[in-house]
Amino acid sequence: MQDETARQILTELARLTRAVESLAGPKPAISDFQAADCFIWDAEAEYLAPVGRPNRIEIDLIKGVDHVRDILVENTQRFAGGLPANNVLLWGARGMGKSSLVKSVHAKLAAQEGLPAPLKLVEIHREDINSLPALMSILRPAPGRFILFCDDLSFDHDDTAYKSLKAALDGGIEGRPDNVLLYATSNRRHLLPRDMMDNERSTAINPHEAVEEKVSLSDRFGLWLGFHKCSQDEYLDMITGYATHYDLKINPDELRAEALEWSTTRGARSGRVAWQFIQDLAGRLGQTL
Repeated sequence: MQDETARQILTELARLTRAVESLAGPKPAISDFQAADCFIWDAEAEYLAPVGRPNRIEIDLIKGVDHVRDILVENTQRFAGGLPANNVLLWGARGMGKSSLVKSVHAKLAAQEGLPAPLKLVEIHREDINSLPALMSILRPAPGRFILFCDDLSFDHDDTAYKSLKAALDGGIEGRPDNVLLYATSNRRHLLPRDMMDNERSTAINPHEAVEEKVSLSDRFGLWLGFHKCSQDEYLDMITGYATHYDLKINPDELRAEALEWSTTRGARSGRVAWQFIQDLAGRLGQTL
């Protein structure tokens, strides 16, 4: 009789346990840092989702930005080797390869042998900036060195997320983990629209201090790397580099003429425009990339 009562109690306890677990929701996913070299931060689940096939190109195919490329490679090399390095803001003209350069530099250095720890790339979306403290707490004890990458970073009116970014970079009580750097791209050098800064200046009791708080966000980045519109020769170098790399079967004179016509119809010359032309050309030639 006692055994039967005990079994009923255990059965009831098991049922109650399952009910409570179902109310609590699924268990949080555990990030596997060995699963990949690149990850995307899922802020809601607080999980690093591995990216099996990152969207990136070889660094030698990125033309017209040799100086900033070399600076970024050197900074990343120091970080990968366990030495001090700076957060980096890549800003300037659209389509000139800012995000492509970050991903390509990571790929180049992550493949090196003899690194003291694996070099990982973690992409965080602009709308998840407020979750940076949670992400930092996960990465601080993690095995590896991590480049946090935020593409197209900027802030609009009444957006206070920039304060979380400032604290996460340098201003928090714990500070930025030694194994974490932030690389961000933006079309704006100061990450905030000019009219927002002008409004702060016109309405503040102390205009200089109000604007200083906004501009100080960019100061958290030790390196500012500027990207500017490319010349016609640089644009054609990009086209030639792509065509040679992918062995596209086309006469050089035809390639030049079609590339110039493409840029004219687009009203711009940039790395993005060059890549879009190459995709169109390869499709017309029946070749794969």
